Amino acid sequence: MTMYLRGLGTATPPQRFTKAQCLAAFERSDWFARLDHRSHLVARTVLQRDNGIEARRLAVESLDDVFSIDPETLSARFLAHAPALASQAAERALANAGLAPGDIDAVVVSTCTGYLCPGLTGYVAERLGLRQDVRAFDLVGQGCAAALPNLQLGHSLLGSGSCEHVLSVCVEVSSAAMYLDNDPGVIISACLFGDGAGAAVLSRDPAGEAGRRQVEWMDSTSLIEPGRRAALMFEQRGGMLRNILTREVPALAADYAQKVLQTVLGRADLDPGRIAAWIMHAGGRDVLQALERQLELDGGALRYSAAMLREYGNLSSVFVYFVLEAALADDAPGGWWWLSSFGAGFSCHGALLRVGD
Repeated sequence: MTMYLRGLGTATPPQRFTKAQCLAAFERSDWFARLDHRSHLVARTVLQRDNGIEARRLAVESLDDVFSIDPETLSARFLAHAPALASQAAERALANAGLAPGDIDAVVVSTCTGYLCPGLTGYVAERLGLRQDVRAFDLVGQGCAAALPNLQLGHSLLGSGSCEHVLSVCVEVSSAAMYLDNDPGVIISACLFGDGAGAAVLSRDPAGEAGRRQVEWMDSTSLIEPGRRAALMFEQRGGMLRNILTREVPALAADYAQKVLQTVLGRADLDPGRIAAWIMHAGGRDVLQALERQLELDGGALRYSAAMLREYGNLSSVFVYFVLEAALADDAPGGWWWLSSFGAGFSCHGALLRVGD
């Protein structure tokens, strides 16, 4: 069944913070005295060297607010900002697609940085004015990889014949999943993630404004290895989400990314050299470098991922919407594009797109 990504939209909080500002806020916080010398060294190393990130958008008025770390504060932050960011990205995607809220037959929302019951779909439906009979699916627990399963579900809904247009949304308020202790992986995580939302309108019909580029979903696959979940995951501690990030992640991401690429390109009888644009999740600079080596890409192949990482940090599941939007805005060459995300599970997903000139 043919599916088109008919419209895209992204959103971030307005507050932009550089890594230098983040380090200064950490050093003046109460947490600085609570953590040991090694944690100070890790934070300074990550935030002072070229780690591929220059700035992040966070849903706080001041960086001092980031260090108010308790379950009630973090839950309130998620509730205040996740519905708003998700709806803003969705509104932009609808406008980009030239569709009205009443045209949407199903909405799928993914997140891993907070929990609401009823879920985020209800908040998005209310804010956008979606129909009361809209099909609503809340996906949780898929971490940075969630965008592709979200889009795969949209593809299935369109293929069932019950939907003409599906709204796909990912939203992460990483500042609502803040946790600090003396584990190096925890400290590094606190230095990498930003807040934002991404959305796509998925349709069986590519119709839109004249001259708009068609983005067609051709094929996809997934790979999950539960035995490696401890490499990258959230755990609950003290009523809060604590991110576990290990040194295995860059190599795992590169290995799994290559496997899903080979599977889909093999089915299409395509050589990787035919890929005109790479729309890849970026866990961080080390992950991007591992992907370049494993996939034997030249230094500019992942330029859109690198650019989004530098300006926004790791946006978790949201990231690939930003990368795809950036590649389209830059008028990247048409043809075969590769879209891939990976994360908690350990899981990896990939999709082959065909993009018009």
